[in-house]
Amino acid sequence: MECCPTEFTSSSPEETEALGERLAQQLPPHAILALSGVLGSGKTCLVKGIARGLGISENITSPTYTIINEYPASMDGRSFTLHHIDAYRLGGDEDFENTGAGECMNSGGVTVIEWSERIPRSIPPCAISIHINITDAGSRIFCIKGMECR
Repeated sequence: MECCPTEFTSSSPEETEALGERLAQQLPPHAILALSGVLGSGKTCLVKGIARGLGISENITSPTYTIINEYPASMDGRSFTLHHIDAYRLGGDEDFENTGAGECMNSGGVTVIEWSERIPRSIPPCAISIHINITDAGSRIFCIKGMECR
């Protein structure tokens, strides 16, 4: 079994959002978060919390069909964009690049990518990786790697 440096458990969507909000407070500028987990594991729910933690009050929805949603954000007196990307419908790394998503990662904002396992070559080595496992009774375990990479 692979070592998980930081692990959190959530028993509800509210706890998952609260985790995202706390995580947002620790993000370095220009952070890239690569989320993975099965359908219904809580990826978008986590992004809702991250957005709230970044001062975003808009309703966060999954960009499954639009691929990229952008939200204006501000934190510590700095304005930037949260890029919420969903790679589920992409055919791989080449499709990812063709959407312009690579430019999002270099724009100076925070980028969160759902279904990052579908585009492994496009994820930078220093991205924060969050894998979500569903356990019995509907709880989730969040394995977070790369927060130390600032």
